[in-house]
Amino acid sequence: MNFSEKVKYTNDHEWIRTEGTEAYVGITDYAQSELGEIVYVDVTTKGETLEQNEVFGSIEAVKTVSDLLMPVAGKVLEVNEALEENPELVNSDPYGEGWIIKVSVTNESQLNELMDADQYKAFIGKQ
Repeated sequence: MNFSEKVKYTNDHEWIRTEGTEAYVGITDYAQSELGEIVYVDVTTKGETLEQNEVFGSIEAVKTVSDLLMPVAGKVLEVNEALEENPELVNSDPYGEGWIIKVSVTNESQLNELMDADQYKAFIGKQ
């Protein structure tokens, strides 16, 4: 299982990687392995400003559908269009090509509430 040191983790298994005031958001390697084969990613919040833990979309696997939650408050700037044709990128490269949204972070202090890789490993019992 892969744990990126370059991202922060939520207890709902999303990750966020900041680049200045913008950030990329996706689901963790652990989450994609638990969900199984990803068949569809649905994000209808492009252009919207959402609060921390608000639903920004959903992800569908063969056996289930899960909500996707904002790790921090922000505006959804972009949706990864590659996932329309290749949702399995979330399975094969969850921290890279499988990112789901790009956001403009509106409350950077909320990043301090998130877990680093070691804390996330302990949270899911993989330490």
